Amino acid sequence: MKASVNPRIILGVDPGTTVMGYGLLRVTGQTPEMLTMGVIDLKKIRDHYAKLQRIFERTLSLIDEYHPTEMAIEAPFYGKNVQSMLKLGRGQGVAMAAALYRNLPITEYAPLKIKMSITGNGNAAKEQVADMLRRILQIPPENMLERLDATDGLAAALCHFYQTNRVQGEAPFSNWKDYIAKNKDKLIQK
Repeated sequence: MKASVNPRIILGVDPGTTVMGYGLLRVTGQTPEMLTMGVIDLKKIRDHYAKLQRIFERTLSLIDEYHPTEMAIEAPFYGKNVQSMLKLGRGQGVAMAAALYRNLPITEYAPLKIKMSITGNGNAAKEQVADMLRRILQIPPENMLERLDATDGLAAALCHFYQTNRVQGEAPFSNWKDYIAKNKDKLIQK
């Protein structure tokens, strides 16, 4: 009798204080599948501290509902507006604090690294990332969300899968091309 293998569940987060995107992947063996994705819309909340509280509470509720084993989060990027960058960093920090509160390991990825691992192009548009996610994870078009922050969160989770998944001593997947090359049999649709 085979021992059951607990799947990995990866929470991916695209931090923001106006809209925060998230996606959850279940990984069983070598196969990632989307559990859910969505956004936390914070536009109607005027007080910055209330936004941070909402990010913390919603991140905790996602952790408590889906029981992820790890978190992948997009690292802040340097922008021209220092105030915006500080607010983004605070949002990211609060999401990370929620994960730490539930003892989840966290890995940060640069936006360029995430885009490169999903599309093979570090300068890919959000629409390209979303389309590749739809194809790789075989998400029906009607389940794709218009809000690309959600797919950015899911992309962080899939990037983490590519960077950390190993089979008995194999190197992790470096990007989607590497994953496809190593999983051709499973991906061929009949």
